[in-house]
Amino acid sequence: MLRIALRPKWIAALLACLAVAAAFAALAQWQLDRSVDTGLVVERPTETVLPLETVTEPQGPTGLAADGQRVSVRGVFVDGDWFVVSNRYNGGEPGYWIVGHFVTPERVGLVVAIGWTESASQAERTADTLNSTPTPDVADTAITGRYFASEGPQDSDYQSGELSTVAPSAFINLWANADPGGVYGGYLVATDTSTALGTGSAAGLSAIDSVPPPSTVEVNWLNIFYAIEWLVFAGFAVFLWWRLVRDEFERALELEAKAISDRDTRA
Repeated sequence: MLRIALRPKWIAALLACLAVAAAFAALAQWQLDRSVDTGLVVERPTETVLPLETVTEPQGPTGLAADGQRVSVRGVFVDGDWFVVSNRYNGGEPGYWIVGHFVTPERVGLVVAIGWTESASQAERTADTLNSTPTPDVADTAITGRYFASEGPQDSDYQSGELSTVAPSAFINLWANADPGGVYGGYLVATDTSTALGTGSAAGLSAIDSVPPPSTVEVNWLNIFYAIEWLVFAGFAVFLWWRLVRDEFERALELEAKAISDRDTRA
């Protein structure tokens, strides 16, 4: 078969098929590029502070529009419901969050992280101070921050009393009282709580890293389908050359076998 494939006409045919395959491959690459270029860029106003109740609802999942959104919410922190959450990173450094129980005027609960520290002892002291200090007599204070979807509660070691994830479904079992209006499904990383807590109540805590979520692009799957088609066509062009060469090779074998058979018959 190699002898037939090396004939000038089949070498020329191979070069032509490779040229066609290269053109098809280029078209496939173009379609792949188009799948991103023509994809829908999902842009959200994450840096515009919106009222929390306009982007999500209590007792419901955190949708894409709410996850990472900067929000404001009014209410008051509940006395005695402060906890330390471990395994929190700020600027790549491990540490701890102080997390509290915030309640809106509609009696809806919200998990709020107010600050970070690298020291476990400082985190415990701050939580103890907040738990022993009555919340300022302000019934309706606005706080702002970035709202995030709940983390998985299964990673925390509740038997040893260690919290390492921020999951409202777990915190409602730790809070002293249930919220009649339900609980928001995500949590808030606050940027400023001095008014709601009182100046100095959370002294020594650093602001929690809260970067904007990256923009997402919805890929145009129709273009990807076309790209796959062009790749199939490119492969078929080479396969077609191989099939034609093989057909001629098989015909040559048949003619050779027939010639031998005729010679034997005459003999």
